[in-house]
This record gives sequence, C-alpha cells and structure tokens, in this order.
Amino acid sequence: MAVSAKQIFVNLPVKDLNKSVEFFTKIGFEFNANFTDESATCMIIGDNIYAMLLVEERFLSFIPKKISNAAETAEVIVALSVDSREQVDQIVQAALDAGGKHYNDPQDHGFMYGWSFQDLDDHLWEVSYMDLSAFPTAK
Repeated sequence: MAVSAKQIFVNLPVKDLNKSVEFFTKIGFEFNANFTDESATCMIIGDNIYAMLLVEERFLSFIPKKISNAAETAEVIVALSVDSREQVDQIVQAALDAGGKHYNDPQDHGFMYGWSFQDLDDHLWEVSYMDLSAFPTAK
C-alpha cells in the first residue's frame, strides 16, 4: 500500500514565539488561532501544509533527544515551491528585511530558480519556482 498523507505539519523549535510570529507575519504567512497558545502556533504555508512553531521547552516534550543547534548544523531544509520567480524574490527579500539571514545567492538553472534564507532560529528555508515547460528532457 502506498503512503498518501492528507496534510503535513513540520515542527520547528523556536526560542521566542512572539518574535517568530512577527517575523513570519512580515513575510506574509498567516496563523491558525485554533492551534496557537503561549508555547506554540500553527503557521499556514499552503493548502494542507503547516509549520508548527514550538518554543524549545514544548518541542522537547515531544522528543527524547537534544535540539540541534541550527546555527552550527542542519537537519532539514524547508523547501517551498511558488508560482513565479518574482514571488521567490519577494518572499526571500521580505524575510531578509524582517531580520532573516542571507543563506545563499539566488540560483538560476533556467528551468528552476531558487533563493534561500535562514529564519530567526537559523532554520533553512528555500523558495523556488520551477518552469516545467523549460525542463530539459532526455533524448
């Protein structure tokens, strides 16, 4: 039987929930108030795609491990696909303007364009646009 999930919830530890909400609001994300309290919030990324921003103490209640130091190590890159190159630039520039950190320069591969940033807790976010009509095909 093939796996077919209905929703995805990416759980990310944050040091300061209010600052994280302010940061992601400036980028343009919205939040589900039904899944928000003083230790967590549900950020709406897209249809059935969410990021649970959890203060570190709350995040630790779900795991027996330590939280990795995202400033030194990377465990995941949250990759988002958007509708245009312009939207890639708008989102990443908004993140940088809101206090996010530069992660890498824009990458243009012809059929795919992407740019990345680090959020306030050093999690990596990659935003990309792919033009499938320009995708190279095998001959």
